[in-house]
Amino acid sequence: MNSFGQIFRLTSFGESHGVGIGGVIDGCPAGIEIDLDFIQHELDRRRPGQSKITTQRQESDQVEFLSGIFEGKTQGTPIGFLIRNKDQHSNDYNNLKDVFRPSHADYTYQKKYGSRDHRGGGRSSARETIARVVAGSIAKLMLKQAGINIHAFVQRVGDIELTKSYQELDLSQTETNIVRCPDPETADKMIARIELAGKNHDTIGGVIQGVVQGVPVGLGEPVFNKLHADLGHAMLGINAVKGFEYGSGFDGTRLSGSEHNDVFVKSEKGIRTKTNNSGGIQGGISNGEDIYFNVAFKPIATLLKEQQTVDKDENEITINPKGRHDPCVLPRAVPIVEAMAALVIADHYLLSKINHN
Repeated sequence: MNSFGQIFRLTSFGESHGVGIGGVIDGCPAGIEIDLDFIQHELDRRRPGQSKITTQRQESDQVEFLSGIFEGKTQGTPIGFLIRNKDQHSNDYNNLKDVFRPSHADYTYQKKYGSRDHRGGGRSSARETIARVVAGSIAKLMLKQAGINIHAFVQRVGDIELTKSYQELDLSQTETNIVRCPDPETADKMIARIELAGKNHDTIGGVIQGVVQGVPVGLGEPVFNKLHADLGHAMLGINAVKGFEYGSGFDGTRLSGSEHNDVFVKSEKGIRTKTNNSGGIQGGISNGEDIYFNVAFKPIATLLKEQQTVDKDENEITINPKGRHDPCVLPRAVPIVEAMAALVIADHYLLSKINHN
């Protein structure tokens, strides 16, 4: 399936080393003001070659809108867009044409489809996520009008962890460093850890935390489209993601019910909860508190060092891949996490208009 969402819906197309990556956004309401500079800024946050700790593939990642926007506003019609690939080094992958790289989609794609695009992973490449960032940026513009804001930041790289809660941080500082961690001291340590991985021709994983603020009560469906379930579905569909938790997550399993329950209290803003172990979602429906979640990313599977594997004829061989690859996906994945959260919240925001009390 190449489409995501029920009402606010994205269909993406394209491969890593093809002509380009693009998509069609359907269900976006008319009248949303489109800030092209904001959209390009979101793409620049995801693009390769942006710092010393990312892949040096050079792509401008300029988006071309083909339809659905007129005089700076959405028309309620399908929004078509394209980002052209300009810096493919496809020859770097020639020696991998018949080889199954460890922990990649090479083997599973070959068995499922009977063929595969070996150039950078083809459709399985994380370059496909650029379409999600375009759609997510438009969803963000829509949600901003409703007072909903989405932030994500790098919370952990390997064993270097940000110990402060998001409430203690100035999230506006996330973009002040190349690793996208809002705490400068921790950011420096994370950068050093990523540089060490790159120096050793290795990779490192970690965790991105997302925070959604300003969400009204009532987003989410009570059974098969619980808000947290759709957020999990969105995050687990991002390349290299291995886990998702929201609210107290796995740490909450260490608590008793009396410690974990979010007690309701009366406030000037109406009914609120004294704590937020629920992560802003109860019964699959938003309760008006902040929604916060963690997304776990594995170390990138492409190592620029020798590894053992097999080829399509089941011969055991040694490979030493070439190419330009990130030693850590996390800094460039921050806008992707935000984009996927925006798509989910936008979709449920529009769904709530149908089922509104």
